[in-house]
Amino acid sequence: MPFARLATATTPTCHIGLGLAAVGRPGYINLGRDHDLGEDRSVETLRTRTHELLDAAYAQGVRYFDAARSYGRSEEFLAAWLTARPDIDDIVVGSKWGYTYTADWTTDAEKHEVKDHGVETYERQRAESAALLGDRLDLYQIHSVTPDSPALTDKELHTKLAEAAAQGVTVGFSTSGPAQADAIRAALAVTVDDEPLFRTVQSTYNALETSAEPALAEAHDAGLTVIVKEGMANGRLAEPYAPDALKAVAEETGLTGDAVALALVLRQPWAGVVLSGAATAGQLASNLHAAVVDLDEEQLTRLATLVEDPRTYWEKRGDLPWH
Repeated sequence: MPFARLATATTPTCHIGLGLAAVGRPGYINLGRDHDLGEDRSVETLRTRTHELLDAAYAQGVRYFDAARSYGRSEEFLAAWLTARPDIDDIVVGSKWGYTYTADWTTDAEKHEVKDHGVETYERQRAESAALLGDRLDLYQIHSVTPDSPALTDKELHTKLAEAAAQGVTVGFSTSGPAQADAIRAALAVTVDDEPLFRTVQSTYNALETSAEPALAEAHDAGLTVIVKEGMANGRLAEPYAPDALKAVAEETGLTGDAVALALVLRQPWAGVVLSGAATAGQLASNLHAAVVDLDEEQLTRLATLVEDPRTYWEKRGDLPWH
């Protein structure tokens, strides 16, 4: 598996990856985005910002980079960065298919992305990803699988994905929604020729939303690499929005709340890679301090009080505006 390459990294930040959802398109649901990005969100400005972030991440030991077809031009930005740096060969590149970006580089579109897990969408987006990333694409995931997703039962799709795996691309899936655990367990049961189809799972897990934890532990035990997304809860765990308990623990550690929030995820034994969704180099540097945060049992007990009912959490997430 390509993720074995992460084990060769020389810094502890190798377990933190960089997700490009926040910088691959002008509109997203992260809180604080107006402050982070400002008014100029032209393609060129966000391309430059993305390349600066990628440079900073690589220089600080990050070796996993995460994009998606629906993240605007994230694949395009990442591909251009890779082309300009041909000597970089020790990273893992992941992307996702299943959502089509429809906002046309605006922040006020009626719909920013449209979901479809059918074979036709897979073949179209697989070709689009291949045209940009070529053989640099290591991991291709189904984007946001839920228990009712046809991707869990479509045998033709499973055959297509198995063909991609046979050609050297690791096949995985991501999850979303209050029933993530059910989706994970259903995906673990998917086989082709009696062999498990999926080798990675990418799920939301953070101080507010922990419901997928048992299923993620099961996935890890089954041999899948677990990638954690939304460790900052789309900005709800960042200043100035962070809850008081998180702010208090951060003050005690002498570090920032975002570092503490990500440290809480990093300490999970099943977490293989934890994504930073930083939009600025400063946020990235702060996120990377998570690797040195040491939380004691009393602090962990206080942070555990932040957990929300998963349906409440996902309702709040669904209400976040696209900035």
